[in-house]
Amino acid sequence: MENQLYGVFANRTHEIIPIHTCLIQNQKTEEVAKFVFEYIVKNNISVYDEKTGKGLVRHIVTKIGIKTKQIMCIIVINGKEIPKEKDLVKQITTHFSEVKTIVKNINTKNTNVILGQENINLYGDGYIEDKLGEYTFKISPLSFYQVNPLQAERLYKMGVEAAEITKEDIVFDLYCGIGTISLFMSQYAKKVYGIEIVEEAVKMANENAQLNRVDNVEFIAGDVEQILDELLQKQKVVPDIVMVDPPRKGLDNRTIENLLMIKPKRCIYISCNPATLVRDLAKLEELYEVKSIQPVDMFPYTNSCEVVSVLQLKNDG
Repeated sequence: MENQLYGVFANRTHEIIPIHTCLIQNQKTEEVAKFVFEYIVKNNISVYDEKTGKGLVRHIVTKIGIKTKQIMCIIVINGKEIPKEKDLVKQITTHFSEVKTIVKNINTKNTNVILGQENINLYGDGYIEDKLGEYTFKISPLSFYQVNPLQAERLYKMGVEAAEITKEDIVFDLYCGIGTISLFMSQYAKKVYGIEIVEEAVKMANENAQLNRVDNVEFIAGDVEQILDELLQKQKVVPDIVMVDPPRKGLDNRTIENLLMIKPKRCIYISCNPATLVRDLAKLEELYEVKSIQPVDMFPYTNSCEVVSVLQLKNDG
């Protein structure tokens, strides 16, 4: 097992750089991941090789609730069973009282996608909780949660304040994830519709709405482009404000066309990729004035930042 490495992928490759510590990783989750790796090596459990497609353990994923200190450990495997599975769970929970749940994720596909679609709870309920602002959020293995929640809280508050939402406004939150921004906006709006393609994230979003006793949000699972068409064309729901927080590839052309057609008075565009943000703003600026662009530093000492852009419909205040 001398050739087994624990580390991170080199930029734009799948070559592993061995690490002993990471300055932007939570120290406790780093300790958990290292403990699992050392157990794997000690017990001669095979490690997945991307080149051959053979081997068992593909990834160790950890998530933490910064405010609650609850930790989730996900072990991604190319198979069905982990040797000495029960002992591994016992060892993790004995050494780390903060670990609230341990999940076995099955990913047998020849892909560079980290997580498969099947999750099996080995310990706990399969989720952890964290607090953002005054809201509590459930976080599951497949649902996206910002890895720097302290800055995420600032980011979301900035976006919500920039939206200037009133009790008369209907708001669309596109790419809503587990409903973080939707719930932040719900206290100011008449109704919020959240759209997200990951079904498990929508399940969490609905549970988060119930958990926080919010009843003026509706979360819909599906492709943003299709659901937007459904709401606009069939249900005749027209938003006053649209919040978008797309993946790195930015907005698809159909979504941009819909925005230009329905003309919400304000669009708040949260982006993790300035290049696709600039591309999309250029397509929207015929009808919209870009009022402000505010970067938010998500990872000090790296080039990662998020950007909050405020777009105001021209001739609308």
